[in-house]
Amino acid sequence: MDQEALDSALETGTRLLARREHASQELRLKLLQRGFGPEVVEAALQELVRRNHLSDERFVEVYISHRCEQGYGPVRIVADLQARGVDEQVYRPFLNELQVDWTAMAREQKRRRFGAGRPGDRREWGRQGRFLASRGFTAEQVRQVLGEDDPEL
Repeated sequence: MDQEALDSALETGTRLLARREHASQELRLKLLQRGFGPEVVEAALQELVRRNHLSDERFVEVYISHRCEQGYGPVRIVADLQARGVDEQVYRPFLNELQVDWTAMAREQKRRRFGAGRPGDRREWGRQGRFLASRGFTAEQVRQVLGEDDPEL
C-alpha cells in the first residue's frame, strides 16, 4: 500500500471529521468519492478509529441529540441513521436511553406550524398529519396530537 496515499486519506478524513462527526460508512463513501482506493480507505478508517477521531457511537449520540433539538421524531431519526449506514446495534441503545416525550415534541411541532387547536376538517387533519409524519412521528403520536382525546387542544 502506498504510504503517501494513506497519509493523504488520513488528512482528508481528519479534515472532514473536524467539520462534524461522521458515521464510518458516510466517511468511507466520501473518501472513495475523492478517489482513494478501497484498501487505502479501509486502512485510513481503521487508523482514525484507533486514534479515536472516528466513532459511530459518538456520531449517533451527537446526531440524535441534534435531530431531537430540531424537532424530528423517532421514525425520521432511525431512517436517517440507517441511510448513513449506522448499524441498529449502535443506535438502538442511544434511542432506548433517551428521555424524550415524543408526543409532546410532536405537539410542539404542530403548534409552531399550525397554531393551537384542533384541525377544522378532515382535509386540514390530513395536512397536519402528513406534516407530522414527515417529521418522523409515528401514526399513534400523530393521532394523539390531532385526536379528540388530546386534553391540550
